[in-house]
Amino acid sequence: MVENMGTGKEFYAGLPRTAAFDDLCDPACFTPVPEDWLVGVSDVVNSTVEVANGRYKTVNMVGAAVISAQINASGGVPFPFVFGGDGATFAIWPEQADAAEDALRAVQRWAADEFGIGLRTGLVPVRDILAAGLSIGVARYQASETADYAMFNGGGVSWAESALKSSGYGFDPAPEGTVPDLTGLSCRWSPTTARNGTILSLVLQPVGGVDDAAFTAIAGQVIELAQGLERGGHPVPVEGPGSRWPPPGVSLEAHASKGTGAFWAAGLKVLFETMVAWLLMRTGVTLGGFSAEHYARTVSSNSDFRKYDDGLKMTLDCDRDTLRQIRDLLAKAEADQLVSYGVFEQDQAMMTCIVPSIMTDDHIHFIDGASGGYTQAATMMKQRRKA
Repeated sequence: MVENMGTGKEFYAGLPRTAAFDDLCDPACFTPVPEDWLVGVSDVVNSTVEVANGRYKTVNMVGAAVISAQINASGGVPFPFVFGGDGATFAIWPEQADAAEDALRAVQRWAADEFGIGLRTGLVPVRDILAAGLSIGVARYQASETADYAMFNGGGVSWAESALKSSGYGFDPAPEGTVPDLTGLSCRWSPTTARNGTILSLVLQPVGGVDDAAFTAIAGQVIELAQGLERGGHPVPVEGPGSRWPPPGVSLEAHASKGTGAFWAAGLKVLFETMVAWLLMRTGVTLGGFSAEHYARTVSSNSDFRKYDDGLKMTLDCDRDTLRQIRDLLAKAEADQLVSYGVFEQDQAMMTCIVPSIMTDDHIHFIDGASGGYTQAATMMKQRRKA
């Protein structure tokens, strides 16, 4: 385990960053989350049905909104969070609990009012996770020079997610009229089409009772196979994702940005801003110090296409031979009762973004498969467990 001196709100900022993703196979890269902290959990109710109805982009937007609201509530203090497709997980220090609860309940209200989507949310004390015999470790993965992402291990997050559905940790939505602060949440890029065969969404978790070494050995082999792909299977081209005007996410971003204002006014603002950006992309012109070409390349390098979230999750631009090898490896590991897994293929990947400012390079971008990705893969994993 990594030694860390602080356990208050400075805890996460003090963690070292891991530059090589495959190093995260080593449990020593992870530091225990302080026992007086809390784990925030959320998930979209009936997300599989929502995805089947074609609302996968909306599901992703709601999941990312949980993170956006927490970032805006944190007062600039860094904290660990992981985007899960149909929800999000994060951890916060005890003094932040009230603000975190308010932000979660506000997003619940927003999701229901704007999209008719139910969202479960709650805060689970780390002490309760430890009392249940689980642990929760966190690491920081340096995706690029300007962006890093949290990784969780130990089984505690999965336990907290289950406890949200079965115990008394859940919150009710905020009162009608409550609006979350979703400043920076955006959804402007076009989906990215597979260049090498398929966009593969993969979810891999250890079977209960399997030790860390056995699971991380399997995860390491999957990562090694992915490293043989172009750019490690990164689904977004190095020059950035494609764009068109009007962008496909105008309506979603208007819902996120309108606050208490009119939806149509927010929509017009998004249309204008995206038109300017689209013209700059096409012409290569720099405006007010903003280079669209530089921004797009940074979007690619800052993107979150692989993560540890009590298991391994990846969205890969994958060729058929590598896909076959991954399937064969996981099928054997499942037969040996080491792992549970789900894989889902689609033609495109998509992203949901949190951009505090287009003039700085610290924006972050959550990647998922464009046909339900992680949600579909997790559903297939559950079906395999029952078979």
